Amino acid sequence: MRKVQGFALLVALSIPFAASCGKTESTFPSGILVALAQFEVGPDGRVLPKPRAARLDLVFRENGVWRVETLEDPDSNVFHKAMDYAPGAGREPGILTLGGTRGILKLWRKRGSGFVAETVWEKDFGGKFSRMRDAEAGDLLGDGRNCLAVATHDQGVVAVVCPAPGRWDVVELDRRPDTFVHEIEVGDLDGDGRLEIYATPSEPNRMDGTPQPGEVVRYDPRTPGSRAVVARLGDRHAKEILVADVDSDGRDELYVSVEANDPSQQVEIRRYDAGTDPSAGVLCATIPDRLSRCMTAGDADGDGKKEIVVSSFRSGIWLLRPPAARGGAWRVESVAKDSSGFEHASLLADLDGDGRDEIYVASDDQGELRRYTWNGKAWSREAILSRESPKRFFTWNLAAAPVERMR
Repeated sequence: MRKVQGFALLVALSIPFAASCGKTESTFPSGILVALAQFEVGPDGRVLPKPRAARLDLVFRENGVWRVETLEDPDSNVFHKAMDYAPGAGREPGILTLGGTRGILKLWRKRGSGFVAETVWEKDFGGKFSRMRDAEAGDLLGDGRNCLAVATHDQGVVAVVCPAPGRWDVVELDRRPDTFVHEIEVGDLDGDGRLEIYATPSEPNRMDGTPQPGEVVRYDPRTPGSRAVVARLGDRHAKEILVADVDSDGRDELYVSVEANDPSQQVEIRRYDAGTDPSAGVLCATIPDRLSRCMTAGDADGDGKKEIVVSSFRSGIWLLRPPAARGGAWRVESVAKDSSGFEHASLLADLDGDGRDEIYVASDDQGELRRYTWNGKAWSREAILSRESPKRFFTWNLAAAPVERMR
């Protein structure tokens, strides 16, 4: 890898994808960032449990055809997330990646046929793993800077990373040994005009199926040591949360995807508002599955009202419609039952700019990146990309970004 002025330059690679052509000639203003882990393939064609360089697929539609460029970073073996990020403070916008097992935040900018990367934060946390697991951006300190709230494995670090002239300022809000923090969300539940940070710490992942207790906690980003539990989940845990104003009342809500511990349970989507007793979240919906690790909010059917899309482990993709009045029953509708994956990353985004969100899903088990749109009567599906060897890839996250970041 060639170094240019202290940065790393990688050239976009050709990829083993089959792209499907669209029905009309069109170019979308935004594309999708697909954050991946990829694995070695043996001489006999079998996928080996040996990770390769961290990989990011940049997918966009140009002249009626879905195209893709690929960025790989040998400094890490997985990208847990990639996101469009405009730091301000005189710094050019770019694509932020969260890497592990060598934990690195990098900000990539397109230069000619390749990408140039600036290291934002690199840290060995001292445990078995050092992973930058999740991040969200916002004016966390109230000073106009677009800072990052960052979650890590496996020492339970939650940190705030802020741009400053000539440097990046990092403040750890929390650190707990042998703790995985899976998800970060930012929002304003109490309506005071200041953002809070929400996170999902749990004990390390267990492969034998025994209960893995967890909780959801809140931080004041301006105050180290401000950790407060907002959702107590008993012997269950959550790896996915969503903070959004789904009911459009001007104040954010916290939605928690509580996973099942045994066959008698299902995934529960619970709602918490500011002041909700941590043991008394309101049940919004149940999903017929034991895992659900992706929730996203938006207007998928163009009716001017927000919905939540939930991607489950095996049972497919679900649309949750909030009640017309507080306290009413949520409607749970199946979008697709033939889509599955362990993380099953999904995204609600208006990539074509028509004012209505589409659903994008990494159907890893089926080896496809899919697009679902509502035609007024039913959901239509398009396979944007098809992988020649699905088991080689594990999709961690999907995010929207302007096409100019990609090409």
